[in-house]
Amino acid sequence: MYEDKIGRIKYLVEKLGQAAKAYYAQDVEIMSNREYDALYDELEALEQETGIVMADSPTVRVGYQAVEELPKDRHESPMLSLGKTKSREELAEWLQGHPAIMSWKLDGLTIVLTYHDGKLAKAVTRGNGEIGEVVTNNAKTFKNLPLTIPFTGDLVLRGEAVILYSDFERMNRQIEDVEARYKNPRNLCSGSVRQLSNEVTASRSVRFYACVLVSAEGMDFHNSRKEQFSFLEEQGFDVVEHYLVTEENLQERLDYFAEKAGTYDIPSDGLVLAYEDLAYGLSLGRTAKFPRHSIAFKWADELRETVLKEVEWSASRTGLINPVAIFEPVELEGTTVSRASLHNISILRGLKLGIGDRITVYKANMIIPQIAENLTCSDTLPIPQTCPVCGGATQLRQTNDVQTLYCANGKCPAKQIKAFTLFVSRDALNVEGLSEATLEKLVDRGFIQEYADLFCLEKHREEIVAMEGFGEKSCQKLLESIDRARTVTLPRLIYGLGIENIGVANARMLCRYFDYDLEAMRHADAETLSAVEGVGEVIAAAFTAYMAEEENREKLDRLLGHLQLEMPGPSQGEQELAGKSFVITGSLAHFASRNGLKERIEEKGGKVTGSVTGKTDCLVNNDITSSSAKNKKAKELGVPILSEEAFLAQYGIAPER
Repeated sequence: MYEDKIGRIKYLVEKLGQAAKAYYAQDVEIMSNREYDALYDELEALEQETGIVMADSPTVRVGYQAVEELPKDRHESPMLSLGKTKSREELAEWLQGHPAIMSWKLDGLTIVLTYHDGKLAKAVTRGNGEIGEVVTNNAKTFKNLPLTIPFTGDLVLRGEAVILYSDFERMNRQIEDVEARYKNPRNLCSGSVRQLSNEVTASRSVRFYACVLVSAEGMDFHNSRKEQFSFLEEQGFDVVEHYLVTEENLQERLDYFAEKAGTYDIPSDGLVLAYEDLAYGLSLGRTAKFPRHSIAFKWADELRETVLKEVEWSASRTGLINPVAIFEPVELEGTTVSRASLHNISILRGLKLGIGDRITVYKANMIIPQIAENLTCSDTLPIPQTCPVCGGATQLRQTNDVQTLYCANGKCPAKQIKAFTLFVSRDALNVEGLSEATLEKLVDRGFIQEYADLFCLEKHREEIVAMEGFGEKSCQKLLESIDRARTVTLPRLIYGLGIENIGVANARMLCRYFDYDLEAMRHADAETLSAVEGVGEVIAAAFTAYMAEEENREKLDRLLGHLQLEMPGPSQGEQELAGKSFVITGSLAHFASRNGLKERIEEKGGKVTGSVTGKTDCLVNNDITSSSAKNKKAKELGVPILSEEAFLAQYGIAPER
């Protein structure tokens, strides 16, 4: 019955979260206010009864905080890696007749949690195994983590912070620039958890799965690891999927996990086997590197032999030329594969590839196709000396021990088209009607060679009207969209320049730090830039390198001649909306989206939240007489409701269009 209540809490949190997201983010009601209130009251009562409050529960609000740096903390005992095997026989032999708990080996960021008096007190990353980084504020935004639990003694547990594949793919779909998309969920999770602001962590849908109970003050688990897991579940934690195994059912359970691995939504890279008898496991001690109470099982890769047909070289916006192996199709883990990334020149050369070579291929972690071995090793594959797109010279670059291939031609169409696509994208200058296919046509005809040329397309009107897929009406619409893009904010411009490693958030951070002074930004050195919160050495080096190139500076100057930069005016310390909080709902007339108005408010120091509270200064809604939940809440709390027009006038914000 108690487990049913925990399950009901998690169900209600998810259900209410879905309703809130639909209402506040999409302006869609999926349940009535009456139904929402009833479920909310039920959740609140269950939380009081059980003592369990999840981090994403609507009954609590985790305040967003930023820190100057992540403090370090030493673990009470070193966190060791596990010994590994890929052999089922070795795994059975390791059991030695003792029962064990089999669970997923999750592929995320290891976190150690400490609870005092039933409340989350500390969260620390694994770090180097002895010293980790304190990420408590960030952990409080994990979607499924209990902030309070029924157990009031000191509790320490270890688990994995992960981003589900489904969430990872959803986030990538929202990024228009393919090259800017995240590479894999593990790296994204690691970066998300180690942010200086937990608002970023909250936006990444990070989840926590408990894997090991380290200590629980005064508790007796009758020497059973399974009882420990049951205890953690009773506290409201999502525990890694696990089963009790013996020599009799070991192979059956391995088959179960193997079959599930290919479609499992939680990133994993194998299994863990740990003795069910806690005392027995501890009595075995440890080697110099590994504890003997547990062992990791890595999947034996399914290998297929095939023939290398060609290597495809693909150029990107940054000039990086990526090699991709094309081979005779083979069946791997239930799917047909015929391509595998070779990543860089160092890996390609290490494989000693040649067309026609017999190779073996596999799926890393049963997902990503890779070349395992070259059986022929002809080593005859040439490294292109010319770019596959423009024919310009290529150059090898070496960073540490890794060699990569780049196109040296700054005017390479591949660079240009990808760069122009980013420049006109929604988060940059937001030019409607300029797809990558249209940009290709404009670049091929020589109408666009640099960013400034985009604002001179009027002189090519006749040729554009005659282009396939165009006409007078389409051309006029495009030119009007370009004309609107002449007025732009500095963060959008900086992001649109396509400087390596400079994303939307980093562009905003830089602009705020320099009080939106472009000249100060352009002439800042790497040391100054590195001091900006959230920037660091890599981004600082990329920015200064871009601005150090004379050609880039000249192109930027020509571009600025066509733009009107919307500057917020006052310095960070004097922003008019500092300390004020706003909520925006419904459609807008003077902004393409609510994000546009949100950006203006943030530039003036204000904050935009998703729900109306007593701290809200104003609700912006063009339908001020509606009976929506937000309007109702604002009236109950005495929060002013202003139309978009009235809001812009009262707070001195210029319309976007």
